[in-house]
Amino acid sequence: MRRRALLVVLLTGGCALPAAALPSFAEVKAAHPTSETRFLDRHGELLQRQRTDPTVRQGAWVALPEVSPALRGALVYSEDRRFYEHSGVDWQAVAAAAWGNLWNTRTRGASTLTMQLAGLLDSDLKAGANGRRWTQKAGQAVWAQWLETRWRKDQILEAYLNRVPFRGEIVGVDALARSLFAKAPHGLNADEAAITAALVRAPNAAPERVAARACEVQQAMARAQGAKADCLSVRLLAGSVLRDRRWAASEGDAPHAARRALAEWRQQAGTRAVPAQVRTTLWAPLQREAQTLLQRQLRSLLGRRVEDGAVVVLDNTSGEVLAWVGSSGLLSQAAEVDGVTALRQPGSTLKPFLYAQALAEKRLSAASLIEDAPTHIPTAGGLYIPQNYDRHFRGWVSVRTALASSLNIPAVRTLAMVSPEDFAVQLLRLGLPLRESGDYYGLGLALGSPEVSLLSLANAYRTLANQGRHAPVAPLLAGPRLAVRSEAVLDPGAAFIVGDILSDANARAATFGTDSLLATRVWTAVKTGTSKDMRDNWAVGWSQRYTVGVWVGNASGAPMGDVSGTTGAAPVWAGLMRWLHERQPSRAPTPPAGVVAQAVRFGQQLEPARREWFIAGTEQPLFALGTDSDSGAPALRPRILSPATGTILAIDPDIPPAHQRLTLRAEAGHVRWRIDGQPLGKGQEVAWMPWPGKHQIELLNARGEVLDRVRIEVRGAGVRPTTATPRRPPARNPVAGTS
Repeated sequence: MRRRALLVVLLTGGCALPAAALPSFAEVKAAHPTSETRFLDRHGELLQRQRTDPTVRQGAWVALPEVSPALRGALVYSEDRRFYEHSGVDWQAVAAAAWGNLWNTRTRGASTLTMQLAGLLDSDLKAGANGRRWTQKAGQAVWAQWLETRWRKDQILEAYLNRVPFRGEIVGVDALARSLFAKAPHGLNADEAAITAALVRAPNAAPERVAARACEVQQAMARAQGAKADCLSVRLLAGSVLRDRRWAASEGDAPHAARRALAEWRQQAGTRAVPAQVRTTLWAPLQREAQTLLQRQLRSLLGRRVEDGAVVVLDNTSGEVLAWVGSSGLLSQAAEVDGVTALRQPGSTLKPFLYAQALAEKRLSAASLIEDAPTHIPTAGGLYIPQNYDRHFRGWVSVRTALASSLNIPAVRTLAMVSPEDFAVQLLRLGLPLRESGDYYGLGLALGSPEVSLLSLANAYRTLANQGRHAPVAPLLAGPRLAVRSEAVLDPGAAFIVGDILSDANARAATFGTDSLLATRVWTAVKTGTSKDMRDNWAVGWSQRYTVGVWVGNASGAPMGDVSGTTGAAPVWAGLMRWLHERQPSRAPTPPAGVVAQAVRFGQQLEPARREWFIAGTEQPLFALGTDSDSGAPALRPRILSPATGTILAIDPDIPPAHQRLTLRAEAGHVRWRIDGQPLGKGQEVAWMPWPGKHQIELLNARGEVLDRVRIEVRGAGVRPTTATPRRPPARNPVAGTS
C-alpha cells in the first residue's frame, strides 16, 4: 500500500490536464457561493448581511490584503511551510512522508495548500469517509501543478482562505472570523490566528485538542523567530469561542429594510432563489444617523415605559426610501417587528388632510373662525364629547390656529361639515389603508381612530409636499424602473395652504410655544400626533426635498408614560431635518395658480391682523362674530350651539314642567328662533318647554332666512299646548331638560 502511494506520487509529475477543464482565478472568485445576501446602499456601501442559506455559513469573498498578516503567517506555517518555494507539489515533503510511512514515524504530511485547494475546487477530489483514494491524490497533484502555472501564489492563498471548511457549518475565513471572534478577518490577532490555523487540521475536534494544536503553532512560530510563546491566553480563548457562536443570522444597520428588499427581489425575479447581493435605494450615512437619533431619544425617555420606534425618510420627487429604521434594535423586546409597516393609530396626524379637503371644497378658508369650546355631539353610540390634548379651550380661533396648534374640537366640527364618509374616501385616495368605512369610524376619524402604517402616512404627507399629487412609494431595489405617473388627489391650492400653516411657528405657539423643536432653521412643515392613552406618538413632515416620518411607542401596544409627539417623536424628526439640511437649503414652495394672498383682520380682537392665503373665491378682508362695529362688515353665519342635532330628551312626569325647560343657544344675538315652523323668540338664548315628539329647531336672521337647523326628539309624558303656537315660558332662570 505504501509503495503504491509513493509510485502514484512519482508518476503524477509527468501527468497533464487539459486547461479547459480547470477554472481561472477570476471564475472561481465570481462563482463564490455564499450563505448570506449582502444589502448595499445606493452608493454600494454595505448596510446589512442577511443569512439566506440555513445549511452552511459562508460569507462574502475576502481579498488577501483584507486578511490579517497574523492569520496568513500562521496558516502557511502550520499547513505548508514551503508554500512560496514549491510549484504545487512539495517533493521534499513527499519524500519525508514516504520515508515516514516506511519506518512508521510521524511527519507533517505531503499535502500542500495548492493541493488542498484543488480538492476544494473539484468535487471529484473530495475526501470520503475513509479519506481520499490514491487516484484522488494523484488528481490533486496534477491540479496543483496546473494551478501553479496559471495562478499566482497570492491568488492560491486567497482562494484557499475563502473556500476552506473550518468548524461545523462554517466555511471560509469571513464566516469563521465573524462566527467565532465577532470581527472582520483583517482584525484577527495572533491568538485568534493560531486557533484558526489549528481548525484547518481538525475542524471538529474538542476545544482542548484545538487549543493544544494552536499552542503548537504559536510555539513553533516563536522558536523560528528566537522567541518564546505563552499558551495560556490561546487556551482560554479557544475554550470560550468554540462553545459560543456569535454570528447572528442578520447583522447590520437595516434588517427590516433588507427583508423588504429581498421580498421585492424575489417577486421581481419570480423565484425563491437567493441573490448574493442586492443594492437598495437607502443612503447608508442617513440610515445610521436615523438609527442613532432614535436610540438616543429612547434612552433619554428611560423610565417612561417606551422602548420602540421607527423612522422612514422619502425623497419627495422620486418616492425612493432613503432611510428605513424598523425598530430600536437592542432596546426593544420585539426587535423583529417592523414599525415602518406596522398598523398604528395616527392621532392628530390626519388633521392636515381633513382641513385640506374642507379648504378644497370651499367650506372653510385658513382665516375662517371655528369655536374651540366644550361640545356634546350625539352619535349612534351615544354622546361624543371631544377634548383637546391639554384639556383647555380657546374660544373662537381661525383654521390656521386650529390646525397648527392641533386643536381637537375644531377638527371634529370640520369633519361634521365634510362628513366622515367623504373624508374616508379622501384618505383612501391618499394611500392610507382604512379597513372600515367612514361611518364606522364616525367623528373619531378626525382624531385618528383608524390604523395606518408609518410608511403610508409619510407617503401621504409626501403628497402634500408635491402639492396634492400622489404616487406610491418606489421599490427599495435600486436601479432603472418604469416611470410611475402621479395622480392629483388633493387641490394644489389646499395642499399649499396646509403646508404654509404647518410651517407657521407663530400659529402653533398657542399649544407648542415659540421655541418648539418643530421650528427648524430651514423651511419645513410638520405635524405631531398622539393616539388614545398615549399608545403611539408621531412627528411627520417635509422640507423642499425630503419627507421624514417618526413613530415612537411600544410594539406591544402598551401605553407610554407622559410621552407626546413633541417629547417622543419630534426630537428625532428635528434632528434628521438638521442633518439633512446642514449644507442643503430648503425653500418655501411657490404658491400654485388659484391661490391668492390678502390682508385680513379679525373682529373682537380674536387674532392679530395678518396676510393670509386663500383659494380664489373664498377671500374676504374681515372675520368677526356678529357685526364688526369698526367696519360694519357682515358677520359670519351664526349656528345653533345647543341642542345638537340628534339629541334625545326624556320628560320626567315627577318633575314640575317649569323645571324642565330647554335652553336654545346660538352663536350670535341678532337671530330669531322657530320650532316646527312656528316662531318661538329672539336673541342668543331662548327657553322652550319641550313636549313629546320629533321637532325641528331653526335659526333665522332678520330677513327670515334660515341660518341653521337641528332635529331633536322628546320622549315621555307631557302636556301638549292647547294652541297652535308653542308656549313661551319666561326667559328668566331657564333650566335645561334632562338628556
